[in-house]
Amino acid sequence: PPPLLLLLLSLGLLHAGDCQQPAQCRIQKCTTDFVSLTSHLNSAADGFDSEFCKALRAYAGCTQRTSKACRGNLVYHSAVLGISDLMSQRNCSKDGPTSSTNPEVTHDPCNYHSHGGVREHRGGDQSPPNYLFCGLFGDPHLRTFKDHFQTCKVEGAWPLIDNNYLSVQVTNVPVVPGSSATATNKITIIFKAHHECTDQKVYQAVTDDLPAAFVDGTTSGGDGDIKSLHIVERESGRYVEMHARYIGTTVFVRQLGRYLTLAIRMPEDLAMSYEESQDLQLCVNGCPTSECIDDGQGQVSAILGHSLPHTTSAQAWPGYTLETASTQCHEKMPVKDIYFQSCVFDLLTTGDANFTAAAHSALEDVEALHPRKERWHIFPSSSRAGGTDLSAILGLTCLVLIVFL
Repeated sequence: PPPLLLLLLSLGLLHAGDCQQPAQCRIQKCTTDFVSLTSHLNSAADGFDSEFCKALRAYAGCTQRTSKACRGNLVYHSAVLGISDLMSQRNCSKDGPTSSTNPEVTHDPCNYHSHGGVREHRGGDQSPPNYLFCGLFGDPHLRTFKDHFQTCKVEGAWPLIDNNYLSVQVTNVPVVPGSSATATNKITIIFKAHHECTDQKVYQAVTDDLPAAFVDGTTSGGDGDIKSLHIVERESGRYVEMHARYIGTTVFVRQLGRYLTLAIRMPEDLAMSYEESQDLQLCVNGCPTSECIDDGQGQVSAILGHSLPHTTSAQAWPGYTLETASTQCHEKMPVKDIYFQSCVFDLLTTGDANFTAAAHSALEDVEALHPRKERWHIFPSSSRAGGTDLSAILGLTCLVLIVFL
């Protein structure tokens, strides 16, 4: 026999003739159940680690129950060692909830994906939830849940989101004296109390104070080892993420230069759960017409039909020309979509190079959170992916000059 078999025989762990799994040793069933529990998990999704640990604990429990019958089975001992290694790699605690192959037992009230996240259809089939994305960046540019893109004034405090589960309010201040353009210097997020999952938690960020904790000093909500709400600091004082498992929601907050950006992904059924009195939500309905400083269709580069005011380029473009701004933005964003156009607009309006990073990060957040890849890029009707035509350039020039009037 091979050396490993001889060693096991000498230790009494394997008896001659036991190389075949006996009928009562159900280690293969344990392994099959584990594969079934983990095959649908996405390592990039919220709550992956906790669900994987639950499946590992269930796997470990199954092997323990069949340990007597499988004591001389190599597959069994390999499984036990493999489980131990995986639990160490994932920092899984040995004690805690376990997964079950019975769908009726796996219901977790504080995991959106285990109940509301999977909806029944008429044929009995199940489908994943539809997610929505909203983002705010620059001075400021808004991408709504409907993928409409706007450039707005919205000076002062405005609600981005206000539903039965979450409230997000931003405060915008003027960027350049004499300009109607503003940028965000304060963000307040309220995760509303939700049954046994979490008490109300409030997060607040202001310029130069981007904490990695809620205002009460905690970094998570919910009881036990598996937190239904938690904050992850990705870059100290510059970038934090909030993951709310119980409502399937992820929020990114960044500081770039002197101003803040926000990106959020939320299930559609929860995002649209609000009262009639809560209809003023920028992520839902966009900016009021009186607050828009674009063409009303979300295209900052398509302002046409205005005569150029009699002013010098130095007054409207502090530190940048259209050519230098386009070159700088193109280095970060080779695809000339609406994020590129917004970057050019921000540089011409403010002269602040940090807005290039803001536009680039906003696009990265879209790619990380937006559920539909084909909608990551939005192109103005007057421009193409490969370049910007003359009418778009003229339109952007007009817009920048109008902002300063």
